[in-house]
Amino acid sequence: MAKIIRISKEEARRRLNDVPDDKRFWCNDGRPVKNLGELERALNEMRDETFRYHSEEGRTDFSNWVRDVVGDEKLAKDLAGAKSRRQAGKAVAERISFLGSKL
Repeated sequence: MAKIIRISKEEARRRLNDVPDDKRFWCNDGRPVKNLGELERALNEMRDETFRYHSEEGRTDFSNWVRDVVGDEKLAKDLAGAKSRRQAGKAVAERISFLGSKL
């Protein structure tokens, strides 16, 4: 049975806010990402090659950043399983919507 984790308004806000400058994610194409909204935009706009650089051959760069910096284990798992940048972008968009509903 799946464990239900409640997310407080404060936690939802923290996950949606900018991360500290030294914790930004830097895409292989040079784009910096400082929050989930920017990650969604980056995934929707980046070239497939950039997505593959960060997600193929055992790399889980997006997932690791979301888990380790943003602190969102569920989204990190969803990103680890994403097979395309569109699928990853959709997972981020859905999570943003869910977190926004908690505010």
